[in-house]
Amino acid sequence: MRTFLLYLLVILYYSTVVIARQSPVISEGAELKLISKTFAFTEGPAVDKEGNVYFTDQPNDRILKWSPLTGLNNYLDGSFRSNGLYFDQDENLIACADENNQLIKIAPDKTISVLINDFEGKRLNGPNDLWIDENGGIYFTDPFYKRPYWKHSDQEIEEMRVYYFTPSNNKLVIVADDLVKPNGIIGSKDGKTLFVADMGDSKTYSYTIN
Repeated sequence: MRTFLLYLLVILYYSTVVIARQSPVISEGAELKLISKTFAFTEGPAVDKEGNVYFTDQPNDRILKWSPLTGLNNYLDGSFRSNGLYFDQDENLIACADENNQLIKIAPDKTISVLINDFEGKRLNGPNDLWIDENGGIYFTDPFYKRPYWKHSDQEIEEMRVYYFTPSNNKLVIVADDLVKPNGIIGSKDGKTLFVADMGDSKTYSYTIN
């Protein structure tokens, strides 16, 4: 077993080196560095304009912030069980918060407001991940993962969908409802393509944005 683990670590190390050398994103010579291992379950990394990285520790109901200058610090306790995160153009941190199956906005002063509470009067399954386009519209996935802190156990919406929310007119529409269990979501840099990972079907889809 020790020989196997050593062999696996060697493969991972050299794979990381090769990927770093070939990648236009990762600097040559970059190395993996452990920041901390005190979390229960980490999710939803998002980067602000200054290069600080925010992420969630959902079971502990908190958002953390890592800064190149000051390192790792607690950013917000009591985050409504935030999951996926993304910054809008005004540096508000938008979060998929499935304590009450909502989409919330965390202002720079940490004031929290609810953007979406339901769809057509029915409770969302549990917003998971999101991406914001250049117009401020929010794409988000809504799978159903039963949480131990929920008081309910049934879905009010049978389909696990991808939605699009326009904050300017408070309009929420369905983007896709033929997925098994959509999870991760991101758009291309030019804003023309949307990528959605369907964890329930082990597939990733790309959509042309009209």
